[in-house]
Amino acid sequence: MLALSALGIVYGDIGTSPLYALRECFTGVHGVSPTPANVLGVLSLIVWSLIIVVSVKYLIFVMRADNRGEGGILALMALAMHRPRGQSHRARPVLITLGLFGAALIYGDGVITPAISVLSAVEGLSVATPVFEPYVIPISLVILLLLFMVQRKGTAGIGSVFGPLMTLWFLTLAVLGVKELLHNPSVLWSLSPVHGVHFFIENGWHGFLVLGAVILVVTGGEALYADMGHFGAGPIRRAWFMLVLPSLVLNYLGQGALLLRHAEAARNPFFLLAPDWALYPLVALSTAAAVIASQALISGSFSTTRQAMQLGYSPRMEVVHTSAEEMGQIYLPGLNAALLVGVIALVLGFGSSSRLAAAYGIAVTTTMGITTMLAYVVARERWGVRRAVALPIASVFMLVDIAFFGANSAKIPDGGWFPLLLAVCIFTLMTTWKRGRDILAGKLRAASLGLKDLLGSFGDHPPVRVPGTAIFMTGNPEGTPPALLHNLKHNKVLHEQVVLLTIIPEEIPHVVAGERVEVEPLEQGFVRVVARYGFMENPSIPDILKRCREKGLQFQLMGTSFFLGRETIIPTKKPGMALWREALFTWMSRNARSATAYFRIPPNRVVELGSQVEL
Repeated sequence: MLALSALGIVYGDIGTSPLYALRECFTGVHGVSPTPANVLGVLSLIVWSLIIVVSVKYLIFVMRADNRGEGGILALMALAMHRPRGQSHRARPVLITLGLFGAALIYGDGVITPAISVLSAVEGLSVATPVFEPYVIPISLVILLLLFMVQRKGTAGIGSVFGPLMTLWFLTLAVLGVKELLHNPSVLWSLSPVHGVHFFIENGWHGFLVLGAVILVVTGGEALYADMGHFGAGPIRRAWFMLVLPSLVLNYLGQGALLLRHAEAARNPFFLLAPDWALYPLVALSTAAAVIASQALISGSFSTTRQAMQLGYSPRMEVVHTSAEEMGQIYLPGLNAALLVGVIALVLGFGSSSRLAAAYGIAVTTTMGITTMLAYVVARERWGVRRAVALPIASVFMLVDIAFFGANSAKIPDGGWFPLLLAVCIFTLMTTWKRGRDILAGKLRAASLGLKDLLGSFGDHPPVRVPGTAIFMTGNPEGTPPALLHNLKHNKVLHEQVVLLTIIPEEIPHVVAGERVEVEPLEQGFVRVVARYGFMENPSIPDILKRCREKGLQFQLMGTSFFLGRETIIPTKKPGMALWREALFTWMSRNARSATAYFRIPPNRVVELGSQVEL
């Protein structure tokens, strides 16, 4: 059952590649003529790309690098950087840069995949009759608009049909391929890698550039690893080897067999595989598969953003849980709107799946290369694999990644610039936020007072104590919260019980329930509480308070006040960040979701104390 569910979530992207991948090898920007030798050569490259990149690299090697069961490039980055407390990683800045840029590239996929998948499916209507050609873009926009509108409902309600529908899709791919294979079984010779080598020899540089279209067959490879936490490695591997890989190979071979018989079918070999009576049902099924593929990338963008928030690389955003059972099913309204705008802009700007294919691939190849480098670090430093073993394996994978990246680099002027530009913008936002928060925390620590010094300063004249409990949230588990100092300075009172609460994000997906909260009684009615959350979890004040009660901390919620500090950032020319980055950080801080809403603090129990901080 898990393998069936994985079909609907994990393999949507790679499963819809037959809609456009082989077509682009012959009709794309750098396509070659569909001669018999070229057809066999391209098919050989496609089959062996599926085997080397997906079957061997991701399913056999990379998926062994699970961060407590979770996958994805941010989880891999955290795994590569993780060290016992007090020990630092000398390559930490490099690993962070690689991981963050790889994560930023995922958003490019999250925008391009819905656009190219839905466009490719709807373009099947124009194969049936030219009458539909003017309506391809409007129909695609309507489908995409509906797709993003239903995100707020979550995937729980429709997720149960994803698996069976994708099973039907893959069986249809296989049947269409076998039907054509029976007419021309000689295409099976393309399974030999000799034809791929001969293709490069005959076509030279032009043949190398065709790799920029071949990469389209493995664009969903990163999703296998990212979704590992939902299903586990076993079900994902079984689904691939038992159904997905055979169906994909049979369909690509069937498309190749069609091209050997009718070279003019290169304009859309996938839909021309189908008999006339099956064309409209196939368009409907293709559209459904494209929507599922889009859903997987959109959900992946939501998960990546939540991880970035927990790791401190993104400001707080509204996170809506769409399922009471599955905490991984989330919806981010702000990000959903941004993705919708990006997808619509791409559809209107590029106008066809063929032109969009020029923008597709560069982000995927870059992410795959970063995954190879991070996985090598994990193998060497976490698993203790000898360099003599790890380096040759990583070198083979990196050689393939570099070849694909080099071929896709030629597509940058034709649209490949878009995902790179988007990634650079998102990378800048993430690093600016992290750097700004670090500078701000340093400023607040410098202006703070040690708790022992504060308690000692009370001396013979302690402040007036009032009934109830005050909870002060602070990012520094050692110092005194600025909000507490402001409260003392202006209100000149302290509650009978003062709780200093710090929420610490950990570089692991989940924190064991028994280690979630630490309660440490201090002097004069002060209590320090430290709550730890993994980057796949959402911090929750009600959850923390419940665990505090279990550890003996007594308080009445109606007699409890939460004191939060709200800093107003003032950009200056002082050492820190460039002035434009300080202005950007100020804008991000102003638009971040409030701590009250994000941590689910009872709003009628909150007191905010503001201060101005110069960066």
